[in-house]
Amino acid sequence: MSHGFEFYDLEVPVTRLRALVGVTAISFSAVFVRLAAVSPVTATFYRALYAVPALAVIHAAGGSSSPRDRRARRLAFASGILLALDLVLWHESIALIGAGIATVIANVQVVFVAFAAWWLFGERLSTRTCAIIAAVLFGIALTSGLARPDAYGANPVVGVLLGLAAGASYACFLLTFRTATRPGAPVAGPLLDSTIGVVAGALVAAPFDPHFAFTPSWPAHGWLAALALVAQVVGWLLIATALPQLPAVETSILLLVQPVLTVLWGRVFFDERLSVIQWAGIGLVLAGVGSMSRRR
Repeated sequence: MSHGFEFYDLEVPVTRLRALVGVTAISFSAVFVRLAAVSPVTATFYRALYAVPALAVIHAAGGSSSPRDRRARRLAFASGILLALDLVLWHESIALIGAGIATVIANVQVVFVAFAAWWLFGERLSTRTCAIIAAVLFGIALTSGLARPDAYGANPVVGVLLGLAAGASYACFLLTFRTATRPGAPVAGPLLDSTIGVVAGALVAAPFDPHFAFTPSWPAHGWLAALALVAQVVGWLLIATALPQLPAVETSILLLVQPVLTVLWGRVFFDERLSVIQWAGIGLVLAGVGSMSRRR
Protein backbone atom coordinates (compact mmCIF):
# COMPACT_ATOMS: atom_id res chain seq x y z
CA MET A 1 0.00 0.00 0.00
CA SER A 2 2.76 2.41 0.92
CA HIS A 3 4.39 1.96 -2.48
CA GLY A 4 1.14 2.92 -4.18
CA PHE A 5 0.87 6.15 -2.19
CA GLU A 6 4.51 6.98 -2.89
CA PHE A 7 3.95 6.58 -6.64
CA TYR A 8 0.86 8.81 -6.50
CA ASP A 9 2.74 11.48 -4.59
CA LEU A 10 5.42 11.55 -7.27
CA GLU A 11 3.00 11.78 -10.21
CA VAL A 12 2.23 15.51 -10.02
CA PRO A 13 5.85 16.62 -9.40
CA VAL A 14 7.00 14.55 -12.40
CA THR A 15 4.27 16.10 -14.57
CA ARG A 16 5.29 19.54 -13.37
CA LEU A 17 8.92 18.77 -14.20
CA ARG A 18 7.97 17.62 -17.71
CA ALA A 19 6.10 20.85 -18.29
CA LEU A 20 9.01 22.94 -17.00
CA VAL A 21 11.49 21.10 -19.23
CA GLY A 22 9.18 21.62 -22.22
CA VAL A 23 8.75 25.34 -21.53
CA THR A 24 12.51 25.71 -21.09
CA ALA A 25 13.05 23.95 -24.42
CA ILE A 26 10.79 26.31 -26.36
CA SER A 27 12.36 29.31 -24.59
CA PHE A 28 15.46 28.69 -26.74
CA SER A 29 13.47 29.09 -29.99
CA ALA A 30 14.35 32.75 -30.46
CA VAL A 31 17.99 32.01 -29.62
CA PHE A 32 18.25 29.37 -32.35
CA VAL A 33 16.51 31.69 -34.84
CA ARG A 34 19.03 34.46 -34.17
CA LEU A 35 21.99 32.10 -34.33
CA ALA A 36 20.79 30.62 -37.65
CA ALA A 37 20.72 34.14 -39.14
CA VAL A 38 18.42 33.19 -42.03
CA SER A 39 15.30 34.85 -43.37
CA PRO A 40 12.01 34.52 -41.45
CA VAL A 41 10.40 32.14 -43.95
CA THR A 42 13.56 30.02 -44.22
CA ALA A 43 13.62 29.56 -40.42
CA THR A 44 9.91 28.67 -40.40
CA PHE A 45 10.27 26.17 -43.26
CA TYR A 46 13.20 24.24 -41.80
CA ARG A 47 11.89 24.37 -38.24
CA ALA A 48 8.94 22.33 -39.46
CA LEU A 49 10.65 20.25 -42.16
CA TYR A 50 13.28 18.87 -39.79
CA ALA A 51 10.61 18.14 -37.16
CA VAL A 52 8.30 16.11 -39.44
CA PRO A 53 10.38 12.88 -39.57
CA ALA A 54 10.91 12.85 -35.79
CA LEU A 55 7.21 13.42 -35.10
CA ALA A 56 6.27 10.75 -37.66
CA VAL A 57 8.47 8.19 -35.88
CA ILE A 58 7.05 9.14 -32.47
CA HIS A 59 3.49 8.95 -33.78
CA ALA A 60 4.07 5.58 -35.42
CA ALA A 61 5.74 4.19 -32.30
CA GLY A 62 2.88 5.35 -30.09
CA GLY A 63 0.14 3.89 -32.26
CA SER A 64 -3.57 4.68 -31.74
CA SER A 65 -6.58 2.46 -31.20
CA SER A 66 -8.97 5.19 -32.40
CA PRO A 67 -7.69 6.97 -35.52
CA ARG A 68 -8.71 10.60 -35.93
CA ASP A 69 -11.29 11.51 -38.55
CA ARG A 70 -10.53 13.57 -41.64
CA ARG A 71 -12.08 16.71 -40.20
CA ALA A 72 -9.74 16.65 -37.21
CA ARG A 73 -6.73 16.11 -39.48
CA ARG A 74 -7.78 18.96 -41.77
CA LEU A 75 -8.18 21.27 -38.79
CA ALA A 76 -4.75 20.30 -37.46
CA PHE A 77 -3.25 20.98 -40.89
CA ALA A 78 -5.03 24.35 -41.07
CA SER A 79 -3.71 25.23 -37.62
CA GLY A 80 -0.21 24.65 -38.99
CA ILE A 81 -0.77 27.21 -41.73
CA LEU A 82 -1.80 29.71 -39.05
CA LEU A 83 1.28 28.78 -37.03
CA ALA A 84 3.44 29.37 -40.09
CA LEU A 85 2.07 32.91 -40.33
CA ASP A 86 2.73 33.42 -36.64
CA LEU A 87 6.32 32.16 -36.92
CA VAL A 88 7.15 34.26 -39.98
CA LEU A 89 5.92 37.42 -38.25
CA TRP A 90 7.64 36.47 -34.99
CA HIS A 91 10.97 35.70 -36.66
CA GLU A 92 10.89 39.09 -38.39
CA SER A 93 10.14 40.82 -35.07
CA ILE A 94 13.11 39.01 -33.48
CA ALA A 95 15.37 40.61 -36.08
CA LEU A 96 13.95 44.06 -35.29
CA ILE A 97 13.58 44.05 -31.49
CA GLY A 98 15.60 41.09 -30.24
CA ALA A 99 14.75 37.68 -28.84
CA GLY A 100 13.46 38.87 -25.46
CA ILE A 101 10.93 41.56 -26.37
CA ALA A 102 9.69 39.66 -29.44
CA THR A 103 8.86 36.61 -27.32
CA VAL A 104 7.14 38.66 -24.62
CA ILE A 105 4.94 40.44 -27.17
CA ALA A 106 4.03 37.18 -28.93
CA ASN A 107 2.69 35.84 -25.62
CA VAL A 108 -0.14 38.40 -25.58
CA GLN A 109 -2.13 35.79 -27.50
CA VAL A 110 -4.27 35.37 -24.36
CA VAL A 111 -5.67 38.87 -24.99
CA PHE A 112 -6.71 37.91 -28.51
CA VAL A 113 -8.24 34.67 -27.22
CA ALA A 114 -10.36 36.74 -24.80
CA PHE A 115 -11.56 38.94 -27.67
CA ALA A 116 -12.31 35.84 -29.77
CA ALA A 117 -14.36 34.36 -26.92
CA TRP A 118 -16.33 37.61 -26.71
CA TRP A 119 -16.80 37.95 -30.49
CA LEU A 120 -17.52 34.29 -31.36
CA PHE A 121 -19.11 32.87 -28.23
CA GLY A 122 -20.59 35.90 -26.51
CA GLU A 123 -18.46 35.61 -23.37
CA ARG A 124 -18.77 38.83 -21.41
CA LEU A 125 -15.59 40.80 -20.80
CA SER A 126 -15.63 41.83 -17.15
CA THR A 127 -14.46 45.24 -15.99
CA ARG A 128 -11.37 43.65 -14.48
CA THR A 129 -10.53 41.86 -17.74
CA CYS A 130 -10.87 45.11 -19.69
CA ALA A 131 -8.58 46.84 -17.19
CA ILE A 132 -5.98 44.09 -17.54
CA ILE A 133 -6.15 44.32 -21.34
CA ALA A 134 -5.64 48.09 -21.13
CA ALA A 135 -2.62 47.56 -18.88
CA VAL A 136 -1.16 44.98 -21.28
CA LEU A 137 -1.61 47.33 -24.24
CA PHE A 138 0.09 50.11 -22.29
CA GLY A 139 2.93 47.71 -21.47
CA ILE A 140 3.26 46.86 -25.17
CA ALA A 141 3.56 50.56 -25.96
CA LEU A 142 6.35 50.83 -23.39
CA THR A 143 8.25 47.87 -24.89
CA SER A 144 8.50 49.84 -28.14
CA GLY A 145 10.74 52.30 -26.29
CA LEU A 146 8.42 55.23 -27.12
CA ALA A 147 10.86 56.33 -29.87
CA ARG A 148 13.53 57.11 -27.26
CA PRO A 149 17.16 56.89 -28.43
CA ASP A 150 18.05 54.38 -25.69
CA ALA A 151 15.44 51.86 -26.87
CA TYR A 152 16.88 48.51 -27.94
CA GLY A 153 16.21 47.23 -31.46
CA ALA A 154 16.78 48.14 -35.08
CA ASN A 155 13.17 49.32 -35.41
CA PRO A 156 11.31 48.89 -32.09
CA VAL A 157 7.94 50.27 -33.23
CA VAL A 158 7.64 48.06 -36.33
CA GLY A 159 9.03 45.11 -34.38
CA VAL A 160 6.36 45.46 -31.70
CA LEU A 161 3.59 45.76 -34.32
CA LEU A 162 4.82 42.57 -36.00
CA GLY A 163 4.95 40.90 -32.60
CA LEU A 164 1.31 41.86 -32.00
CA ALA A 165 0.32 40.41 -35.37
CA ALA A 166 2.24 37.25 -34.44
CA GLY A 167 0.31 37.06 -31.16
CA ALA A 168 -3.00 37.32 -33.00
CA SER A 169 -1.97 34.57 -35.41
CA TYR A 170 -0.80 32.43 -32.50
CA ALA A 171 -4.19 32.80 -30.82
CA CYS A 172 -5.92 31.63 -34.02
CA PHE A 173 -3.53 28.67 -34.16
CA LEU A 174 -4.26 27.68 -30.55
CA LEU A 175 -8.03 27.85 -31.02
CA THR A 176 -7.89 25.79 -34.23
CA PHE A 177 -5.40 23.25 -32.88
CA ARG A 178 -7.46 22.74 -29.73
CA THR A 179 -10.53 22.01 -31.87
CA ALA A 180 -8.51 19.39 -33.77
CA THR A 181 -7.49 17.45 -30.66
CA ARG A 182 -9.38 15.24 -28.24
CA PRO A 183 -8.87 15.55 -24.48
CA GLY A 184 -6.62 12.78 -23.23
CA ALA A 185 -5.75 11.56 -26.74
CA PRO A 186 -2.12 11.26 -27.97
CA VAL A 187 -0.82 14.59 -29.26
CA ALA A 188 1.90 13.36 -31.62
CA GLY A 189 -0.58 12.83 -34.46
CA PRO A 190 -2.21 16.27 -34.38
CA LEU A 191 1.20 17.91 -33.87
CA LEU A 192 2.54 16.02 -36.91
CA ASP A 193 -0.38 17.18 -39.09
CA SER A 194 0.03 20.72 -37.80
CA THR A 195 3.77 20.71 -38.49
CA ILE A 196 3.13 19.52 -42.06
CA GLY A 197 0.78 22.51 -42.32
CA VAL A 198 3.64 24.77 -41.22
CA VAL A 199 5.78 23.41 -44.08
CA ALA A 200 2.97 24.14 -46.55
CA GLY A 201 2.38 27.61 -45.13
CA ALA A 202 6.09 28.44 -45.38
CA LEU A 203 6.18 27.33 -49.02
CA VAL A 204 3.21 29.59 -49.78
CA ALA A 205 5.01 32.50 -48.11
CA ALA A 206 8.38 31.78 -49.75
CA PRO A 207 7.78 33.88 -52.93
CA PHE A 208 7.22 36.93 -50.70
CA ASP A 209 10.58 36.48 -48.96
CA PRO A 210 13.42 37.59 -51.29
CA HIS A 211 16.00 35.97 -48.99
CA PHE A 212 14.33 32.57 -48.76
CA ALA A 213 16.81 29.75 -49.40
CA PHE A 214 16.24 26.03 -49.80
CA THR A 215 19.87 25.35 -48.95
CA PRO A 216 21.05 27.57 -46.09
CA SER A 217 24.77 27.30 -45.42
CA TRP A 218 26.39 25.68 -42.39
CA PRO A 219 26.13 26.32 -39.43
CA ALA A 220 22.60 27.61 -40.17
CA HIS A 221 21.43 24.04 -40.83
CA GLY A 222 22.68 22.95 -37.42
CA TRP A 223 20.85 25.72 -35.56
CA LEU A 224 17.66 25.11 -37.56
CA ALA A 225 17.83 21.38 -36.80
CA ALA A 226 18.27 22.21 -33.12
CA LEU A 227 15.27 24.56 -33.35
CA ALA A 228 13.16 21.79 -34.85
CA LEU A 229 14.15 19.02 -32.45
CA VAL A 230 14.44 21.00 -29.22
CA ALA A 231 11.46 23.33 -29.62
CA GLN A 232 9.04 21.88 -32.17
CA VAL A 233 9.42 18.23 -31.14
CA VAL A 234 10.63 17.88 -27.54
CA GLY A 235 9.26 21.17 -26.19
CA TRP A 236 5.81 20.96 -27.72
CA LEU A 237 5.30 17.27 -26.95
CA LEU A 238 6.24 17.72 -23.29
CA ILE A 239 4.02 20.79 -22.92
CA ALA A 240 1.04 19.26 -24.73
CA THR A 241 1.10 16.12 -22.59
CA ALA A 242 1.89 17.74 -19.23
CA LEU A 243 -0.03 21.01 -18.99
CA PRO A 244 -3.57 19.55 -19.29
CA GLN A 245 -2.85 17.52 -16.15
CA LEU A 246 -1.96 20.56 -14.04
CA PRO A 247 -4.17 23.18 -12.34
CA ALA A 248 -4.89 26.35 -14.32
CA VAL A 249 -2.84 28.56 -11.97
CA GLU A 250 0.25 26.40 -12.36
CA THR A 251 -0.28 26.29 -16.12
CA SER A 252 -0.31 30.09 -16.41
CA ILE A 253 2.80 30.43 -14.26
CA LEU A 254 4.71 27.76 -16.19
CA LEU A 255 3.83 29.29 -19.56
CA LEU A 256 5.18 32.65 -18.37
CA VAL A 257 8.53 30.99 -17.70
CA GLN A 258 9.14 30.92 -21.47
CA PRO A 259 9.23 34.70 -22.15
CA VAL A 260 11.08 35.31 -18.88
CA LEU A 261 13.78 32.80 -19.82
CA THR A 262 13.98 34.14 -23.38
CA VAL A 263 14.58 37.65 -22.04
CA LEU A 264 17.39 36.17 -19.94
CA TRP A 265 18.87 34.29 -22.91
CA GLY A 266 18.76 37.48 -24.98
CA ARG A 267 20.78 39.25 -22.31
CA VAL A 268 23.26 36.38 -21.87
CA PHE A 269 23.84 35.32 -25.48
CA PHE A 270 23.29 38.54 -27.43
CA ASP A 271 23.85 41.29 -24.86
CA GLU A 272 20.38 42.75 -25.48
CA ARG A 273 20.50 45.86 -23.30
CA LEU A 274 16.93 47.09 -22.96
CA SER A 275 16.02 50.56 -21.74
CA VAL A 276 14.35 51.14 -18.39
CA ILE A 277 11.07 51.91 -20.17
CA GLN A 278 11.25 48.64 -22.11
CA TRP A 279 11.93 46.66 -18.93
CA ALA A 280 8.90 48.31 -17.32
CA GLY A 281 6.79 47.39 -20.35
CA ILE A 282 7.95 43.76 -20.16
CA GLY A 283 7.00 43.58 -16.50
CA LEU A 284 3.56 45.05 -17.16
CA VAL A 285 2.87 42.72 -20.09
CA LEU A 286 3.96 39.62 -18.18
CA ALA A 287 1.88 40.57 -15.15
CA GLY A 288 -1.21 41.19 -17.28
CA VAL A 289 -0.80 38.05 -19.38
CA GLY A 290 -0.25 35.96 -16.24
CA SER A 291 -3.36 37.36 -14.62
CA MET A 292 -5.51 36.73 -17.70
CA SER A 293 -4.14 33.21 -18.18
CA ARG A 294 -4.93 32.33 -14.58
CA ARG A 295 -8.51 33.65 -14.89
CA ARG A 296 -9.09 31.74 -18.16
